[in-house]
Parts: sequence; structure tokens; C-alpha cells
Amino acid sequence: MTPHRTRIKICGLTRESDVDAAVRAGADAVGFVLYPKSPRFVPPARAGELARRLPPFVTPVLLFVNASPEFLAQGVAAVPNALLQFHGDESPADCLAAGRPFLRAARIPLGADGDGFDLLKYAEDFAAAQALLLDAHVEGYGGAGRSFNWTAFPWSHPKLNASSRLVLSGGLTPANVTDGMTLVRPWAVDVSSGVEATGPQGQGLKGIKDPELMLAFVAAVRAADTQISRPG
Repeated sequence: MTPHRTRIKICGLTRESDVDAAVRAGADAVGFVLYPKSPRFVPPARAGELARRLPPFVTPVLLFVNASPEFLAQGVAAVPNALLQFHGDESPADCLAAGRPFLRAARIPLGADGDGFDLLKYAEDFAAAQALLLDAHVEGYGGAGRSFNWTAFPWSHPKLNASSRLVLSGGLTPANVTDGMTLVRPWAVDVSSGVEATGPQGQGLKGIKDPELMLAFVAAVRAADTQISRPG
């Protein structure tokens, strides 16, 4: 049996060297954060410069948070082949108005049962999305390296269509991605802080990726694919 190949997105890239390293590691997509309040922010022109380094079949993704139509247009003009990711309070109509394929982030509370978050209804509301990106709901926007409870939802439910519509995100690392994949069985995984470099005082360097951690993350995903695909 051929193992299922979970797709991998590495998000929050800000440097040419990190884009190149992500591609070498085997990323299927790379994300650029076009949210000015994020420490990983890059303006549209810079996102365009970085995206032009990508080879064919590696997808650029532009992350927006409650962006104006004008700012969205700037991003799309700078990276015309990008997939869009909406990570704020955008309605289904807001997402559709961009006229582009998109991912919709579902910001899931950290409580043991998801604090009543109705993921099935959310999937229905955003049925036009290419996929739902599952992230933890913390103060501000973005998961801040936190994971929600992966056992809180019925992943096998037909409305979630786990085989093609879920991207697992939020607090993933090379050490825990296998557990997340085993429970959720997502189509793709998305990592940011979990592959970032560490400063001399042990602090995470937001927006600066560690090539070895990216390699380790991809290797862990591939090993999990093999493990999940084994009979029994």
C-alpha cells in the first residue's frame, strides 16, 4: 500500500534563506504573514520577492487578518499565484469577495471540549473554502505556539471530510506532529513557531526559521504517514 502523503505548509517566513531551506526540506507550501501587527509580518512587495524564489508546485500562501479590500488587492498583485488564508473575523461573504481560492482558519478555544465551538457548523458556513485550518484561539490572532485539544471533535464526521478539508495547525513541532496526525488525520499540517530558531537566551526568534528543525518536522510527518498507513 502506498502511504498517504500529508501536505506540509511552513508559515511565517521572512528571509530568502528560510524560503530556500523550506523548499529543500520538502515543504509543499510556504506562508507569508500580511498582518501588520504580527512579528512575522512582511509587506506585499516583500512577500512577492520571497515568493518568486519558489519552484513550480510549491504554493505560496498569503495570510490576512481582517484586511481591507485594497490591502488584499495589493497582496494578490504582488503574489498572483497565491492561495489566500483568512485568519481573522472574516465572514463567508468576505472570503468569497476576494475571488480567489482560500483557506479559512478556525480559531478553536483551548478548553477540553473546545468550549462549545461548533466545528461542524463552521465547516458548513465556510463550505467554499479549499480547507479549514485548525488553530488555537488565543488573545490576538494566531495560535502563539499553542495547541487546542485534538480529541475535542468527531474527526470522522462526513461534514468535516477529514480526507481533504482539514489542515492541522497550532503548536505543532517535530516532537508532537505524529500524535496530532494520528488523532485528526488531516490532509495537511501547518507549522510556524515549532521550526523557529532560538536566540542566545533561549528565546524563540519569531520569523527566523531553523533549517534543521524544518528537516526534522518534514521527516516526522513522513514517518507518521508511513505509520498511519500500515494495516491494522
